[in-house]
Amino acid sequence: MKNTMTNGNTKLILLHPYIQKQGNPNRLLLVALVSVFAVASLLTLVYTRESFHTTTTTTTTRITATITHNEQTLPKSVMRALVHYAANTNSTNHMSQTDIKQISDVLKQCTSPCNFLVFGLTPETLLWNALNHYGRTVFIDENRYYAAYMEEKYPEIEVYDVQYTTKIRELKELVTSVKEQSHNECGPVQNLLFSDCKIGLNDLPNQLYDINWDVILVDGPRGYWPDGPGSISAIFTASVLARSKKGGNHKTHVFVHNYNREMDKVSSEEFLCKENLVKSSKDLLAHFVVERVTDENDRHQFCRNNSTMSS
Repeated sequence: MKNTMTNGNTKLILLHPYIQKQGNPNRLLLVALVSVFAVASLLTLVYTRESFHTTTTTTTTRITATITHNEQTLPKSVMRALVHYAANTNSTNHMSQTDIKQISDVLKQCTSPCNFLVFGLTPETLLWNALNHYGRTVFIDENRYYAAYMEEKYPEIEVYDVQYTTKIRELKELVTSVKEQSHNECGPVQNLLFSDCKIGLNDLPNQLYDINWDVILVDGPRGYWPDGPGSISAIFTASVLARSKKGGNHKTHVFVHNYNREMDKVSSEEFLCKENLVKSSKDLLAHFVVERVTDENDRHQFCRNNSTMSS
């Protein structure tokens, strides 16, 4: 309804509120349609961008993986190992395929970078270094001249020489001595660098005592005769290094080759312990898993059960 007021030449037109209310439904419908269209357009835009981002990310990942794969070509050390084995297949001193597989399986599962300590330079030296290509492999050998020769011929390997002072014929006396000093110099948890224990190796490079070793292989020193050094020092040292770890994996895999020999078996059962024996192959290899010592009650004893030479 319109109300018109005339005052001279001036006209005033008033719109009744009822007229405004009559137009509201159409406007609200229009606003609603515009809003729905805007939201639909926004959702379409977001979905398109997300789809593009996902496709781009996937493509980038595939390209990166391809580049990385192409860069990780066969290392020279692996090639040398293959050549080495091709030339030494008739060697009578090499480890059996079954025993090699046990160790290689553990190395495959080891978190990278894997720390691998090997006592003894053997026909498998290049293989161990190649299998742990992205980790650190250190070799310890009693022959300084052979160690220098191997390091010069194969610069990719890290090897140090060590002097053994034990004798196989003294096995029983050595074990008894360690038991008597298990609360002092020959304890299972200690820094061997400062140890005076007769069978502990304290003349290795200082840095090696601070490494958290993941895998240790005892395959030396060479020879087995009454005045030969035997493996007791290497096995004892491996046991202490495993129990004294400050970090890394709390478990250490320790392999002992030539486990059929008296000194190797007795030393393993005394210091690595039967309760830690995972597997003893029908060939010559024993596999132990030794845990880092956290319980104060275990700091002065190697084995919870009675050992081989307890009596």
